[in-house]
Amino acid sequence: MRLTIVAATGGIGRQLLLQAVDAGHDVTAVARSPEKITAPVRTAYADLAHPDLPALTEAIKGSDAVLSGLGARTTSEAGVATRGTAALIEAARRVGVRRLIVVSAAPIGTLPSPARPHPPRHDPGDGFFMRHLGVPFTHRMFREHYADLAEMEDAVRASGLDWTISRPPRLTDKPLSGRYRTAVDRNVRGGLTASRADVAHQMLACLEQPETIGHTIGVAK
Repeated sequence: MRLTIVAATGGIGRQLLLQAVDAGHDVTAVARSPEKITAPVRTAYADLAHPDLPALTEAIKGSDAVLSGLGARTTSEAGVATRGTAALIEAARRVGVRRLIVVSAAPIGTLPSPARPHPPRHDPGDGFFMRHLGVPFTHRMFREHYADLAEMEDAVRASGLDWTISRPPRLTDKPLSGRYRTAVDRNVRGGLTASRADVAHQMLACLEQPETIGHTIGVAK
């Protein structure tokens, strides 16, 4: 399958790239520092904080799917997920690429956004601890970061593309295990962590799971 992987030098992006190459996919890796990419793939420069639409369109053209690990790494980068993903959506539309898989975060389902001003108070997959302590705490601690992801999800849902949103909880750098749980349109009950490698594995698995189109997928250990 021909894939474009966006933010390919980030934590999840690197894992997407390595696992996609290992699986034999034909990959174009898009990154702000493509010189850091050593895998045998095509590379393309893009600063998703200030998207260059023609460059993105060229990188995506001819792909079967776009997978994005885009997200703010610091508070000062908040907004990059919304701006960069909006540009990806427009680029995909221009060249007729339908499949889009992005990563978000587990607490986003209960966070208000412009398109969802009154989200559910609790995620149906969250237990007592997450509902009353974990989620309120993370909403306060990562307010700007999560607001960016919530608006990014709005754009994805309104895109008209064949989208899937992966929502992991706290990310770790543990190696790929392949032993994780998923849940459709809800968080994983009791799932507190997920490795970046396992999240990438789940996102790539969605390529062969058309039933995930139009859904958020909770993923956790």
